[in-house]
Amino acid sequence: MKLHYYSETDSLYIELSSRPGVETREIAEGLIADLDAQGGVVGLDIDRASSKLDLTTLETIALPVKRMPAA
Repeated sequence: MKLHYYSETDSLYIELSSRPGVETREIAEGLIADLDAQGGVVGLDIDRASSKLDLTTLETIALPVKRMPAA
């Protein structure tokens, strides 16, 4: 999983899989899901992220992290 923040559009993209997305669906206002060919979610895009989320902190709870590469 990767998090991508785009300051120019104030959007946060949560990449859940490296599989290519073939369809997008707005599942709530400002929340877009990218789906693969089988209908599985491969990513989520959150518009106006800084007004909806605290982007200054990233916390994980009981996440079995194997590696965490530096940006």
